[in-house]
Amino acid sequence: MAKSAIEDAPPKMRRKEYEKKLRKLQTELCKLQDWVVHKGLRVIVVFEGRDAAGKGGTIKAIMERVSPRVFRLVVLPAPTEREKTQLYIQRYIQHFPAAGEVVVFDRSWYNRAGVEYVMGFCTKDQYKSFVNLCPKFESHIVNSGIILIKFWLEVGQEEQHRRFEARIEDPLRQWKLSPMDLESYSRWYDYSRARDMMLEATDTDDAPWHIVRSDDKQRARLNCIAHLLDLVPYKEVRKDKINLPKRSQKGEYDDEATLKGRRFVPEKH
Repeated sequence: MAKSAIEDAPPKMRRKEYEKKLRKLQTELCKLQDWVVHKGLRVIVVFEGRDAAGKGGTIKAIMERVSPRVFRLVVLPAPTEREKTQLYIQRYIQHFPAAGEVVVFDRSWYNRAGVEYVMGFCTKDQYKSFVNLCPKFESHIVNSGIILIKFWLEVGQEEQHRRFEARIEDPLRQWKLSPMDLESYSRWYDYSRARDMMLEATDTDDAPWHIVRSDDKQRARLNCIAHLLDLVPYKEVRKDKINLPKRSQKGEYDDEATLKGRRFVPEKH
């Protein structure tokens, strides 16, 4: 089996150190959020990568402390029969951001350059059309004023193997393991070639790919968030000091007593 993608990796980060750094970055994400709303920015963040590369955990770390009204996560299921007859990009465009929004795609239109190509879910002509038109399409996105950021999470063979084994053994992770995941595991080099062709065709000046080494999940999350913050220039938005108003005592009554006899959840813990 090939070596891990990370050689001479630093020791695993202590949990407290990771949480401290993550909290600091999440605080900055909240400042970025305020700036996006203040300036009416439109931002798209695309996450792609190998199965078990850590996309879900990285996205969760980004979304954990921000408003779902500003940061919207898009995770599309397999296309319906109707969607299969539409313009390929159509089902993605409808989720694009309006002013003051950040849309995070957990997998995106790049399905065509990855799983669809490797598994034969699209024709060769459809694939060629995609890699030819995608850079032009993304240039149009950027020229329209949308900030487009593309992350590719890269995990090594040994670490992917370890994570797949963990999913098999842990009932809390088994839902992450699909037949398609197992197929992708067996086709490592097919996916590597698909990745290389995708990067060659779509890593452009207008919409470059940013590759994240993800054998170390904690460092991958921190590095990805830090780079995201670097890619979207922002300033802290000044806010008026918030003071809680006094509660009105008008109409005061025993509002605890009126709950007596209602169905409360048993306090088992």
